[in-house]
This record gives sequence, structure tokens and C-alpha cells, in this order.
Amino acid sequence: MRKNFSVLTSSPLFEGISAESFEAMLDCLGWETRAFEKGETILFEGDAVSEMGVLASGKLHLVKSDVWGNNSIMEEITPPGMFAEAVCCGGAGRIPVSVVAREASEVLFLDYKKIVTTCPSACAFHAKLVRNMIGILARKNILLSSKMEHITKRTTKEKLLSYLGDVARQKGGKSFDIPFNRQELADYLSVERSALSVEMGKLKAGGVIDFRKNHFELL
Repeated sequence: MRKNFSVLTSSPLFEGISAESFEAMLDCLGWETRAFEKGETILFEGDAVSEMGVLASGKLHLVKSDVWGNNSIMEEITPPGMFAEAVCCGGAGRIPVSVVAREASEVLFLDYKKIVTTCPSACAFHAKLVRNMIGILARKNILLSSKMEHITKRTTKEKLLSYLGDVARQKGGKSFDIPFNRQELADYLSVERSALSVEMGKLKAGGVIDFRKNHFELL
């Protein structure tokens, strides 16, 4: 884990906390690291949680499943992204999605209560952690709103163009890579993969978009 400290210190959670203070802060908070293999489920939907996770290496997907076994990717997490913080903050107790390792991953787990509660030593970093956490939760809410905007479109074509247009705005250009393969993109947009492929083919033939694997260009 120590080799990943430089990654972790770049997390928005630890913004404003010096690298020199980082290790002492973790000791105060109490921490645990765990390694996961590709495809391993870190948390199952409905699991009780009291810890939040910060991804030190690898890649994770937050996946929502329905009673028929259909999966929808709610979010992709890359280092130093976080998960389960909203569940802990809201006191929901049980996570509403599964957390799955998309590739071999290492996760730092922190007790949420120790983050937001001042310790007996009155460490100076606690106030910064609380302010940082508020900002993170606000940004997560904005991202969720963006996803809802995509998947509430009526047709597969509208969902796809809404998503690609949003990524283009985020990347600042009309040529960009997306983090999903075809099945993952279909799961993210809550559409059938076959229907997605058909619409992508039509848009490419019509000169609206061009793509190769996960690279797209808006024409």
C-alpha cells in the first residue's frame, strides 16, 4: 500500500493535507487495505457497510441488478476514486449496488465515523476531511443527475448521443475514449447490447459519429 500513497494523497478526500501528515492521519483514523482479483465482488448489493473505500489501484464498477438478473453499470471508479461514502454518510446502512473489481485492485478502507468525528487528540485534519467530504458528496450528486439525464431519454439513439455529448464536453473535444466496452456501455445506458450496436452502426453510416473499439469521434 505504501507504494500507492502518492495516488491516495491525490484523492479529493485528502485535499489540503500534506504528504508528510498523511501517514500519521491514517494511523489516527484507523485503516485497512485489501487486494481483490479481477471479477471479484467487493461488496454485494444489500450488504451492511460502515466503512468507505478509496481505490489505490485497479478499476471498479458499481453495478445495480434487477430481479431478472439484468445488470446496469451505475459508475466506473478509477484511482483515487471512492465508494460507499454516501451510504455511510446517509446512515442507510446497506449499499444499494454491488462493487465489482473490473481488474486486479487494491482498496483502502476507512471507518467513516472516525473521519467525521473529532478524535481525543483534536487532530487538525478532521475539519478539512469533513469539508472535503461535503464537496465529494455534492459532486457525486451532480454525476448521478447526469446519468439520469441519459437513461431517461426515450430511445437508444437518444441515450447514446446524450452520453457521448456529455463525455465530449468533459473531455473538451469531439475525439475521445470512453471507459466502457460495448456490453458495459449497454449496461450503463440500460439498453440491449444488440440495439445499441444497431444504433451505433446507423449513426456511423449517417456520418454522425465514428468509432473504433472505445474511441469515438463526433462528426
